[in-house]
Amino acid sequence: MVYFRIPKTWELPESTVTNQSAFWNRRQVLKTLFGASLLPLIGCAQEDTEHPPQLAGAHIVDLSAARNPAFAQVDRPTTNRAVAASYNNFYEFGGTKSIWQNAQALPLENWKVEVTGLVNKPRTYDVDTLKREFPLEERIYRFRCVEAWSMVLPWIGFPMNALIQAVEPTAQAKYVQFMSYYDTKVTPGPLLTGLLRPLPWPYTEGLRIEEMANELAFFALGIYGQTLPKQHGAPIRAVLPWKYGFKGAKSIVKIEFTDQQPATYWNTLVPAEYDFEANVNPRQPHPRWSQATERFIGAQSQLTWERKETLLFNGYAEYVARLYA
Repeated sequence: MVYFRIPKTWELPESTVTNQSAFWNRRQVLKTLFGASLLPLIGCAQEDTEHPPQLAGAHIVDLSAARNPAFAQVDRPTTNRAVAASYNNFYEFGGTKSIWQNAQALPLENWKVEVTGLVNKPRTYDVDTLKREFPLEERIYRFRCVEAWSMVLPWIGFPMNALIQAVEPTAQAKYVQFMSYYDTKVTPGPLLTGLLRPLPWPYTEGLRIEEMANELAFFALGIYGQTLPKQHGAPIRAVLPWKYGFKGAKSIVKIEFTDQQPATYWNTLVPAEYDFEANVNPRQPHPRWSQATERFIGAQSQLTWERKETLLFNGYAEYVARLYA
């Protein structure tokens, strides 16, 4: 495996660097779960820069929205658009970071999002209805991956609380589950052999109702002024900037309100390493690497890194700390 060389001006003492065998991602834990015959999953090498990621296509159109002044800027530059589009996790399409190519197989025609469960007004929305019924806005958020890398991204969408108000959850609803698109013919997942148990498809994530109602919780339909590229989770994904990125379910097809804590993908697969809340916390290390710092991907046109200190709740404590004892 090839790792990025951090420039000397950003280097930290060796004692702060994650152990090489656990560096960055979930590769080793999956080998442990599924055996030595597991093929390489999460790519850490420099990505292919000769073939730029798909930033245009029939489904990519301009998506205008006023910027919410409460979330108009952060203390870091916005990540370069092309770099953000070429460095992604989308496990349904495989385990490498250059997954944007495989993700172009995602079919978006006649997309429907079913909202069901413990609600007074269940609905099934198409994308045009979502845009029409929920006023769109732009928000610039930090994004922090559990693998200790980060970005700043300009999302376009609407607050999750607007959907809550539209469907009226009952008093019994305590949680919500998001289910992502999954079709074995389209979304094969990573290439695995020798599995000891099946992966828990489809990809699901979940929140407590009060987390979903928080003003930060967001459904994104666009990014960088246009509709979402497929690798970003088109046509609709969850954005929860105070949590690790795997909580943000992509390509959502179902939203279900329930009275029981729902099963979620990584918490089901590796519960000792990925908990249900998954709040960004520099004081709580991952079992195999520190979360105290992160590698930030900024405005440069090439994939480059800057070491940053990780902030509690990814810097959004004033909005969400009250949710957690």
